[in-house]
Amino acid sequence: MDDGTGEDAAGAASPLGALADLAGSWLARSAAAPERHTGAVVADRFDRIAWHDTYEQAPALRELAGELGELHAHTDDLLTDAFLAAYKAAPRLREPTGMAPSRLVNHRIVTALLESPDFAELHRETVGDPYAAAMAVLAQGTALRRMLDDSRPARDRDERAARAGQDAEDAADAVAEALRQAADEADEEGSVPGPAADAVRRAAEDAEDAARRAASDAARSLAAAVPGVRAAARGAVAKSAAAARAEAALMRAWGVGSGELERMPFDERARLAERLRAGRLAEWAELIGRFRQMAAGERARKVENATGELIGVTLGDDLSRVIPSELANLGLPALRAVFAARYAAGELMLYDSQGEQATGRGAVIACVDTSHSMYEAGPGGITREAWAKACALALLDQARHAGRDFVGIVFSAADKLRVFRFPAGRPADLTRTLDFAETFLGGGTSYQRPLSAAGDLLEAEFNDAARTRGDIVMLTDDDCGVTEAWMRDWNEAKRRLGFRVFGVGIGAPRVAAAGSVLAALCDNLRCVEDFTDVHAAADLFRVI
Repeated sequence: MDDGTGEDAAGAASPLGALADLAGSWLARSAAAPERHTGAVVADRFDRIAWHDTYEQAPALRELAGELGELHAHTDDLLTDAFLAAYKAAPRLREPTGMAPSRLVNHRIVTALLESPDFAELHRETVGDPYAAAMAVLAQGTALRRMLDDSRPARDRDERAARAGQDAEDAADAVAEALRQAADEADEEGSVPGPAADAVRRAAEDAEDAARRAASDAARSLAAAVPGVRAAARGAVAKSAAAARAEAALMRAWGVGSGELERMPFDERARLAERLRAGRLAEWAELIGRFRQMAAGERARKVENATGELIGVTLGDDLSRVIPSELANLGLPALRAVFAARYAAGELMLYDSQGEQATGRGAVIACVDTSHSMYEAGPGGITREAWAKACALALLDQARHAGRDFVGIVFSAADKLRVFRFPAGRPADLTRTLDFAETFLGGGTSYQRPLSAAGDLLEAEFNDAARTRGDIVMLTDDDCGVTEAWMRDWNEAKRRLGFRVFGVGIGAPRVAAAGSVLAALCDNLRCVEDFTDVHAAADLFRVI
């Protein structure tokens, strides 16, 4: 019965339409509730595929997720966000109001990472590179754990807000259920019995209370701050940026291009990075990079008075430079004998050119001494072995760019020698390059064994491909004798095959001194100290 206020008395029947109007606002509010996201970084399915593939390939990521998940909730989503922030070209964060309350701490942490001063530097190394992005996440692991520990109070507030929001949704569902039951009990005229109508009203009141609590808790959760998160994020990003920069520099120093890295499987790339960071290879990276840059600079440098620049006419017997008027004599039978006589006497008129000695055409062979004394310090406190291997690897680059075979011969005593071949027609295998760099035989020093091996290789190249003018570079810190018979054979091989011998004395001045055995063997001899000056060493890489 109407009590004069426009409302039915408790327990009285009520029209179904009035109850539907009462419940309708809650049903509409529930239907219009915005979607709550669990990820702070906006991502498409391709981004998520990149993350899932990387996660499956990276045991360290799964281990980090397990460690964090034992102490904190929703850490899988946090690691996903940290990865996507580093991986995506233009990472964009969702509005906090669109996040599930239980993920707001994640949103705050990722926001702090993106706002860190060093993030742009980190992003340059990780954008579009799943491996680098994963390494950045791993480098941030300790800081993420600390930020999650510090965020426990905020996380508790977020969880309460999440529960309050769920209670509000449940209350709205209860309104819908009460209205459905009321509709089932309504008579033909649409009147609902009093108890069913009261149930709808109580459900609506409960929904109002739940919505009020949810709004209040959500406001407190959004306003909550996590003390120390910005400072921790700055440290995490700075650390991961330094690690990414160091690894990129290490790869560049060893001649590993970005394209090669992108094609490399995750686990293979991880093993390579670990190998390069460990032991002697990491210590040599800066020196190797310096040598490679030196060689690359000489390849790119425009040399004045380069070989082939014509400056006049001279006399000689080089048929490749005979001037046209001399060649015309061959067309006249009466003058052919004159041409032959002048050729025999070396008096043909030739184009004269000025410039540096032409580069070789045969293989480049680096003979690297790895006797015990090569462990000793050379210039700058760097081991003699490091100087020799850095120079040899730069020569490998030089040979690759010139389309020439490269052979690395690691030697010490007469019975210790290893040969590493790098044919010009195939890409240089990185694993084999590292094996060459890491090989150390120990023992004494023998010149005859490695140089004989180098001569045999050039002889075989001449017999197989008729190529001459190879280059042998001897890198050693010791001066040792050779027999007269061997020396005669050596000089005969040089004359026949036309190869050149360059010598580099490392850490021992007597090796490169006038009158040394190495000086007698080489066409061009220098000390490793020359390589501390780019200009003094330039001609070695210019003519090889």
